[in-house]
Amino acid sequence: MDTLQKLASIFERFPGIGPRQAGRFVQHLLKTSPAIRRELAEAIQQLSRAVSQCSDCQRFHEGEKGACKRCATTRDRTLVMVVASDADADAMERSRTYSGTYFILGGTVTLGAQDQPHLRDRELLALLKHRAGETEEVILAFPANPEGDATAAHARGVIEEVYPTLPIHMLGRGLSTGSELEYADAETLRYALENRA
Repeated sequence: MDTLQKLASIFERFPGIGPRQAGRFVQHLLKTSPAIRRELAEAIQQLSRAVSQCSDCQRFHEGEKGACKRCATTRDRTLVMVVASDADADAMERSRTYSGTYFILGGTVTLGAQDQPHLRDRELLALLKHRAGETEEVILAFPANPEGDATAAHARGVIEEVYPTLPIHMLGRGLSTGSELEYADAETLRYALENRA
């Protein structure tokens, strides 16, 4: 595989990127100045040096290992909202309606797959164990689509197996079916949070 094909195949691994778009990215890089390509390469290399994963919520953040700034601040630790991605937690933050803590599960259930190794089940249980006696409610906040529903059922099962009496709720259906949290407006997220089931 030559260099151009290799780079295109790497771009194809990005979410929502197909072969044609990957090829366009490669062509765009070829047309840009070497300085911009160097800047991109340096930014990618910097990711592993400057970005850590929060020990509590599992969110990626710039800074030292340990808790991120969001988890280190005074938040309502009686609430844990489980979301699929960093972008979903950021969308909830923009809504300014939630003051609890988060846990980033790492994606949604892959329908039809037996195992879900990309999901952070062990880390979620470790967080709940660490906060034993503190957590009063878990809110499952996943996309309103089949994958999101399957992820909510999966997460509920994982939690209830170890913590059968812990209250678990889901966001209300202020979100339309098929919608992504990341793109929902603040008012929709507020309504969904207030009407969680």
